[in-house]
Amino acid sequence: MQVFGLSLSAFTTLHVILSLIGIVAGIVVVLGLIADKRLPGWTALFLASTILTSVTGFLFPFSQLLPSHVVGLISLLVLAIAVLALYVFGLDRFWRPVYVIAAIIALYFNVFVGVVQAFQKLALLQPLAPTQSEPPFLIAHLAVLVIFVVLAVLALRSFQPAARDARP
Repeated sequence: MQVFGLSLSAFTTLHVILSLIGIVAGIVVVLGLIADKRLPGWTALFLASTILTSVTGFLFPFSQLLPSHVVGLISLLVLAIAVLALYVFGLDRFWRPVYVIAAIIALYFNVFVGVVQAFQKLALLQPLAPTQSEPPFLIAHLAVLVIFVVLAVLALRSFQPAARDARP
């Protein structure tokens, strides 16, 4: 089986690389928001790679709608909102917090899927949560959620581009 002329294995590798680029760039972007910095290059890389991660997720063979597809659809919706808030509305007024929240949710979804994949694929984690309903899996997801809520609060408080850009 091939996807866009790539073997399924090569396509999977591409998908994972896009996801990892999105996670790393997203972390840089969120840290930038907390430091009240825009980081336009990192932001474009984060948004593009995260959009491509979600899009490529739909190109894997499947016969029914899976939870990963639902997460991918929600992620694309959130990413569309982030792109609109940033590039169309320029973070004006209420679009600033909309962008911050959308960007952090998009990164959270990417990390969330990464944790799921880690528990499914890594020999070290598989025995800890073979059905992904065991405490280690739930604790990992709760920890990720708490971290992202804290990051969102910090970013919302810190990222004030309109106030900064208005300074003489």
